[in-house]
Amino acid sequence: MTDAAATLAPGEAVQQLKYYQKGTFTVGNRLVGEDERSVQASQDRSNALTCGHRACQGCGEALGARYAIDAAMRATGGDLIAVNATGCLEVFTTPYPETSWQLPWLHSLFGNAAAVASGVAAAMRVKGRNTRVIAQGGDGGTTDIGFQCLSGMFERNDDVLYICYDNEGYMNTGVQRSSATPPTARTATTPAIGAEPGNVFGTGKSVPKIAVAHNIPYVATATVADLHDLERKVTKAMGIHGARYIQISVPCPLGWGSASSDTIHLARLAVECGMYPIFEAEHGRVTHVRKIRRQVPVTDYLRRQRRFAHLFKGESEDPRVARLQAMCDANIADYGLLDAQGDEK
Repeated sequence: MTDAAATLAPGEAVQQLKYYQKGTFTVGNRLVGEDERSVQASQDRSNALTCGHRACQGCGEALGARYAIDAAMRATGGDLIAVNATGCLEVFTTPYPETSWQLPWLHSLFGNAAAVASGVAAAMRVKGRNTRVIAQGGDGGTTDIGFQCLSGMFERNDDVLYICYDNEGYMNTGVQRSSATPPTARTATTPAIGAEPGNVFGTGKSVPKIAVAHNIPYVATATVADLHDLERKVTKAMGIHGARYIQISVPCPLGWGSASSDTIHLARLAVECGMYPIFEAEHGRVTHVRKIRRQVPVTDYLRRQRRFAHLFKGESEDPRVARLQAMCDANIADYGLLDAQGDEK
């Protein structure tokens, strides 16, 4: 009981007050006019990925996929086909004989989602239909196993939007390293043992940069920490024909060793420290970047994940933390992520 309540006369009623934040996607949105509400509060919102799937609690990939495909469904009036590579997203949404997908959805092999999607797009074109096609996969099925098919899709400029849900490892098969795994990260194949535990420096690849080098019509990175930006980029991509690529940062609590409630916070820290630059490019040229409003040190990002715990054991900090900070600083400089005003480029 509060001090104010303690001064009430015997028998006098106490009314509990509830405060709602207008910016939330639940009760708060209903306190304002319909034209001011977020789309997530709309009863007309499409749900391409429904409840009942078996993703882990706090899964960034489930969140990213729902918002991405929902945006694509709205942009195409529901005339959409999705091709899905083997991986977490495929496994937790389609445990035989069930599915959480509410659109035509095809499961491809681990490495050929881009090729299958290209074939579907070609079939729709021959049939004279305007049905749009999306391919999707994790970083393992995109940056590694499926890279050859993906590069071919880019080179041919096939009319497909490829979405990579980047959780920086092969999470479905036991948290093995992928070419998107950051240096020093502990995985099942880069254990925290030896003189330099975790993943080594000097490996991996940036598929967004490679996609830009293909001079395709549209390339973007996005994050589940900014869902409106993610939806905007998917909507923009669906308004363009030709090969398009969007890579979304989707933290994985299981593989990263983070709290399930930290998914959005970690995705935001990855952007704010410079580890995950957010940008758009068209026809080989970067056109927009998401400025960092408040830069944070990379340690703020690393310390919340057990996959980096070995960097902070002992009395002194692992010197490789400084190398990770240098990577972040280089990203910030390369993309111009900081300026005095914090406006978008």
